[in-house]
Amino acid sequence: MDKIILPQMEFMARHGVFAFEKEQPQLFRLSLTMETDLTAAGKSDDLADTVNYGEIYLQVKRLVEENTFDLIEKLAAEIAAKVLANGRVSGVTVRVEKAGAQVTSEVAIPACVEMTRRKY
Repeated sequence: MDKIILPQMEFMARHGVFAFEKEQPQLFRLSLTMETDLTAAGKSDDLADTVNYGEIYLQVKRLVEENTFDLIEKLAAEIAAKVLANGRVSGVTVRVEKAGAQVTSEVAIPACVEMTRRKY
């Protein structure tokens, strides 16, 4: 299966369990690996024959920045569902890194989730 990869996207967003995490934006790093068939695009050189990753980026940006979730697992699941709604994407792996995940009220460390979903 062919893949389109969007690595190292960065967004400021308000996701977390603690109230202050919903008030103060934090850095989130996301990567997407989309499974798709690139045969037609490789022959035609036509954007209509592939996944428009500019559109995917904008959809993910809106989802990340305009919503608030407690868990990065929920954020990853919502992103996966949004990307799979694209008719050309048959599978997606979403990696969400919260640069400063609060493990206690005083300590923050990087934390990541990675989720793979496919159309069945």
